[in-house]
Amino acid sequence: MTLALCLTLTAFCCNNKENKSSADISIEAFSGLRTPIFSLDDEEILNGILYQCHSDTARFSGNGYARKYYLEGGKCLWVSRFGVCPQADTLLTAINRVGDLGLSPSAFGAKEIEADIRRVRTLAFDNGTNSINNVFARLEYRLTAAYLCYAIGMRFGFVNPNVVLNRIDTVETDGDTQTKIYKKLFDLKVERPNAEYVARTIGLIAKGAVSDALKAEPADVSLYNALAKLLKSTDEENRMKVLCNMERCRWHWAKDSSGAEKKVVVNVPAFHLYGFGPTSSIDMKVVCGSKSNKTPLLASCIMRMDFNPVWNIPASIVKKEIMPHANDTSYFSRNHYYVVERSSGERVAMSEINAEILSSGDFRVVQDGGEWNSLGRVVFRFPNDFSVFLHDTPNRGTFSRETRNTSHGCIRVEKPWDLAMFLLGDIDEWEQDKIRISMDMQPSTIRGKRLVEDSDDKLLRLVKSKAVEPCVQLNIVYYTIYPDAKGQLSAYPDIYGYDAIIYENIKPLVD
Repeated sequence: MTLALCLTLTAFCCNNKENKSSADISIEAFSGLRTPIFSLDDEEILNGILYQCHSDTARFSGNGYARKYYLEGGKCLWVSRFGVCPQADTLLTAINRVGDLGLSPSAFGAKEIEADIRRVRTLAFDNGTNSINNVFARLEYRLTAAYLCYAIGMRFGFVNPNVVLNRIDTVETDGDTQTKIYKKLFDLKVERPNAEYVARTIGLIAKGAVSDALKAEPADVSLYNALAKLLKSTDEENRMKVLCNMERCRWHWAKDSSGAEKKVVVNVPAFHLYGFGPTSSIDMKVVCGSKSNKTPLLASCIMRMDFNPVWNIPASIVKKEIMPHANDTSYFSRNHYYVVERSSGERVAMSEINAEILSSGDFRVVQDGGEWNSLGRVVFRFPNDFSVFLHDTPNRGTFSRETRNTSHGCIRVEKPWDLAMFLLGDIDEWEQDKIRISMDMQPSTIRGKRLVEDSDDKLLRLVKSKAVEPCVQLNIVYYTIYPDAKGQLSAYPDIYGYDAIIYENIKPLVD
C-alpha cells in the first residue's frame, strides 16, 4: 500500500494547530514519484510498533502505559501520511531541558527521536534500519513513551514509594513459608496515575495541547525549586541526595481532611518535629525508631492526648525483651509491669507468670502509668495501623545525642508540654495548670499551688485525657535535605537507607 496508513493507524493523527510547513514536508506531496523508499505500509508500521513495545524494558509507569496502549490496539498519535505532528517539537523541547532537573535527555530517547524527526522531514530514508516504515514505527512508539514517562514522572514521581519502600524489611514468621512478607513502612497516601488520567493525557495530543500535560508541578514547589537551585552548585558526592529529595517533592499526598489550620510534621532523618499554626509555631528534637524498628512514614490526625498512660506492650517487644525474664518477679516489679488476661481483664498473680503464658496470645503485658512509664507523662494519639504514637519519655538524656534512632518505632518528643499547648490552643490558665499538675510540673496559678500544697497525694491526676478539636494533621516524612526551623536547607543522614533505594530506581533517568 503506497503513501497511506490504514484508518486504524491514522484516525488519531495530530490536529496540526502549530503547522510548520517549511519544516514538515508532507510525504503525500511525493506521491507522484511512486518510489518504494517512500511507500508506507500499515502492517509493517504496526509490526514495528509492536516490536518497540516488546523491546522496551523500562519499568517506569509511562513506559508501561505506552506499551499497554499499543498492545491493546491503540491508534497512531504522532505520525500520519502528512509526516510527524508538530506537537513532537513541544515534547522534544521539554525533554531536552530535563538536565536542569538533574535528569538526562538521553533517558527519554531525545537524540533518537530528534534524528528520526529529521529523517521524516528531510525524507532521508533507506531500505534498511531507517526505512520509512521503521522510522515511523520508532517515532510513534518512542514519542508516546517519552511523553507519558515525562508527564507521569513530573506529576506523580518516577518512583512509586508504595512499592519500593514497602519491600525492604521482612516480617518474622513462625511458619516455614517460602513467601516473603514485608513490613509496611510507607503509609503516606500518594496519588498515582490511573487509566482515566492516561486517557486524558493521551487525548491532549490530538487537541494540540501537549504542553498542558508537560506543565505539571511537584507537590512541594518551594522545596523542589530550592533543591533544583542547590543541584547546580552541589558536588558529585551530594548530587544523589539532592535528586532523591527532588523525587520526594513530586509525590502528591492526599488532601488534608482535618479542617484544622495547624499541622505537625516530623522529619525522621532530622530527628525533629515542627508545628505550624496561624498564630504560633513550635519545633523540638525527637527520638525515632531504630534501623531494625523503623518509624513508619504516614499521614494521620492527632485526636487526643492521654496523661499518665499505661503502656500495653506490643507482642514483638514482649517476645524479645520480656519473655527472657518470665520467672523473675523482681524484674516485673522493678519495671512496674503486670500481666492481664485478655478475655476477663483480670490480673495474673506475679508467681503465676511464665513463658507459656506470655507467648500464648491470651494475655497482655502492661506497664503502669507514672514517672517510670516508657510513654512518660503524656501520649499523643492518632489513628494508624502500626500502634505508634508521639509520647513523652523518662529518658531525657537521649535528646542530647546527635543521632537519635533508638525507639521501637514510636516518636519520643523533647517538649511534651509545648506540644500539648500547641495542639490545644487557647485554653485558660486553670486548665493549663490542671495539665501541669497531672504531669507532675509546678503549677503557675495560686489555686494550683494551694491545691498541691494541701494534697497528700504525690501526684494529683486531675486530667486523664484531653481531646484535640479539631484534630491536627500529622505527617511523618523522610527528607534527607529539608528546611530547618529557620527555613534554611540542612542535610541529614540517610538513617534507613531510603535514599539509596530511591536513587537505584531513578538512576536510569540520571545516567
